[in-house]
Amino acid sequence: MRSVWKGHIRFSLVTIPIQIFNAIETKNNISFNQLHKEDNGRVGYQKTCKSCGDVLKSADIVKGYEYEPDQYVVLSKDEMSAIKLKSTRAIDIEAFVDIDEVKPSRFEAVYFVGPDGEVAKKSFRLFLETIKQAGKAGVGRIILRDREDVVLMVPEDNAIVMYKLRYPYELRNIDKVPDTEPIEIDDAQLKLAKTLVDSLATKFEDIDFEDRYHDALMDLVNKKIEGSEIVTAAESDVETPTVNIMDALKASIEQSKNLKKGA
Repeated sequence: MRSVWKGHIRFSLVTIPIQIFNAIETKNNISFNQLHKEDNGRVGYQKTCKSCGDVLKSADIVKGYEYEPDQYVVLSKDEMSAIKLKSTRAIDIEAFVDIDEVKPSRFEAVYFVGPDGEVAKKSFRLFLETIKQAGKAGVGRIILRDREDVVLMVPEDNAIVMYKLRYPYELRNIDKVPDTEPIEIDDAQLKLAKTLVDSLATKFEDIDFEDRYHDALMDLVNKKIEGSEIVTAAESDVETPTVNIMDALKASIEQSKNLKKGA
């Protein structure tokens, strides 16, 4: 595993050399190229001006912020460079919080953090065990690609998981979701629904996270490579009948019980 960043964790007078790794595995991702239908040539793109239609080179392009319709503030490369934040190669821990206080919607990207070298092992382990036993997560700031990001550092097993957090202004207000105002719920229905949840309760690690679309897509690709005939499954046009919610809950609970007995 190759690190993508090396630096330090700093909190108060403590400095710990660390390295950061991408937590997301991408080598198994399936990607496609756009091809010309006639000869399978790769499709390229040209940047053109929508006003005059000219084909543009990189030197012809500047950045502009649209503050009114079709009204732009143009920023030069020098002006953009002048406000870039210089990396300190350090994550400055500003506070420690309970992980439950951080809403999942704030998480944007995930990384793994480990010690950088033999000398850092002991201090890294001390930091890890401290926040683990305290039941806390560290909140800090890091400069990546000229931008300052707020990160949350959470202990997990023998390393630390670092979540890059979204700023509050990047999230819409959940209260704006329509038709979510509180309404009265039938107690009997709620009790049955809770029973159904309990009957389906299991450990997260026991859930099968098979990517069925990925597997089906790779199967299709391999068959095309081998020259096999492709058979498309017909979609079912049978509609699910509308049933009484109490009957549906009772039937679901019974089905769950039978599945557990079968397992």
